[in-house]
Amino acid sequence: MGTVKSFIIAGTHSGCGKTSISLGLMAAMARRGMRVQPFKCGPDFIDPGHHGLACARDGEPVPSHNLDGWMLDEPTNRDIFNRYGAGCDVAVVEGVMGLFDGISGTREDGSTAQMAKALGLPVILVVDARSMARSAVALVSGYAHFDAGLNIVGVIFNRVGGPSHAELLREAMSQLPGIPVLGCLKRDEDISTPSRHLGLVTPDQEGPDMTRYQRLADWVETGVSVDELLGALPDIDVVPPFEPVPQLPKVTLGLARDNAFCFYYEENLRLLREAGARLVEFSPLADTRLPDELDGLYIGGGYPELYAFELGQNTKLRREIREFCESGRPVYAECGGFMYLMNDIITGRGRYAMAGVFPVRAEMGERFRALGYREVVTQADTILGGAGQTARGHEFHYSAIQEEEGAAELTPVYAMSGRKGVIETPEGFVQGNTFGSYVHLHFASNPAIPKAFVRACLDVASGNRPEIK
Repeated sequence: MGTVKSFIIAGTHSGCGKTSISLGLMAAMARRGMRVQPFKCGPDFIDPGHHGLACARDGEPVPSHNLDGWMLDEPTNRDIFNRYGAGCDVAVVEGVMGLFDGISGTREDGSTAQMAKALGLPVILVVDARSMARSAVALVSGYAHFDAGLNIVGVIFNRVGGPSHAELLREAMSQLPGIPVLGCLKRDEDISTPSRHLGLVTPDQEGPDMTRYQRLADWVETGVSVDELLGALPDIDVVPPFEPVPQLPKVTLGLARDNAFCFYYEENLRLLREAGARLVEFSPLADTRLPDELDGLYIGGGYPELYAFELGQNTKLRREIREFCESGRPVYAECGGFMYLMNDIITGRGRYAMAGVFPVRAEMGERFRALGYREVVTQADTILGGAGQTARGHEFHYSAIQEEEGAAELTPVYAMSGRKGVIETPEGFVQGNTFGSYVHLHFASNPAIPKAFVRACLDVASGNRPEIK
């Protein structure tokens, strides 16, 4: 057993600046030579990419890991935190939405507050202080007393107007003993992280501009004493989990990874490796052929609609991926990867040919087509295991399968539910040994799934199992 300094950065609401402050604190501590391990609450792929660069060691990103109180049970979240928190100097967890926001208006499931209590972590509350002075005390007091099980160790005020505004805020907060003001940060729109239609811009899309994280660190240190903040934190016990004996890879999986396909939970990749997969990355944008001797493919989510022209132009690789799928070797594709395996993607710029494995096309819309947590149960045997496999994940997309003749050929294998119960939208589609879905699964919600996927690759490669119909 060891101990680390750790805390959760929580916000009063989405958009209060917790991501910028989290990145600034991570970068400030990393440039002090500290080993900083980042985590992210909630189903998010973009913030963790920025975390990794802010915490980079020797020029290499530090993978950030997702924690989630709805997709994963408490022991699994604790295992992930202990696994990667052990051996670091400080573990920083960025929250999701507002401190108490989760899947329900009456329950804490999926919230930052739930995770803070589950892991026993202190909370630093970020407050957007624009146009507030004494009213900020009432706001912070409400958050501090809403749930007695939380330990709010301090507050950072963001978007502060200037020194006189900061002085007013500190004077007002003297009425709330026990919750110190850890910092007052001036408005600086130049350092905010740019957004896109599905959220923040990924590091892959804009290029790894490392100076951004140093600017965020400079900004944070103008108003926050990082050393005093660390000194105020308790030591958190971490117990590294028992690791299984490493095994030699049984199969080789091609992992699509580039600007168009970059949405992967790091834990999904670890569980695939633990199950016996060697992961070999390739780029559907840049590569004209697949890596040699692959037993299966994993094509994750991302932004294929932004690169539809480039993907469509790469005719040779599109053809090879279609032939790979037709060969019966297992392929798992989710969201953007699923779109890539359709006939076409239709955007506001035109219609672009994709791999043509699923006989439908994806059409981009102006509004969300689906957003939220999902629980799925397989209704038939698939490359993810036998019928009855249950897993949790989320949907977040603007595209939908266009109603056309080919859609009738798709038979859903998922029974799906969300926050409000059963969801009738067809989901989880199989073409031979190719599985496509808009749902991003977190494999740690059912570790049997990555094992089944690796086993399916091994069985097909060795000729022990026929193609799934």
